Amino acid sequence: MTDRTAVQEFFSIGEVCELTGLKQHVLRYWESQFRFLNPAKNRSGNRVYQRKEIELIQYVKHLLYTEKYTIEGARQKVDEQRKDGALRGAARVALGVETLAELERQVAEVLDVMEGTSPVPKPDDREGRA
Repeated sequence: MTDRTAVQEFFSIGEVCELTGLKQHVLRYWESQFRFLNPAKNRSGNRVYQRKEIELIQYVKHLLYTEKYTIEGARQKVDEQRKDGALRGAARVALGVETLAELERQVAEVLDVMEGTSPVPKPDDREGRA
């Protein structure tokens, strides 16, 4: 049996923004601040990100936004973990923490709606577009 679903290996900056919840200018700035964030560019000169780079972006986001590191502090933390060989594991743990926090937020929103303490959210206009 063959898998009909191809796994996407490369992502545009727009796709990475959608996956991470970051703006394009933030990703570009982080590229200037974190030397390990250096996506390849295609023939057109557009950034092309791989999965491992997206994991690192999510980890940097976690360090900066959740753990409240400064840019310099996050850079040092990542450098230490790279030297120790613990970077990939730390990035995956942070992704799990962020995923769990997002799920908790969504469940709380659903409970608020069910209890009547929050209005039913209106569907996003973009969801219905083909």
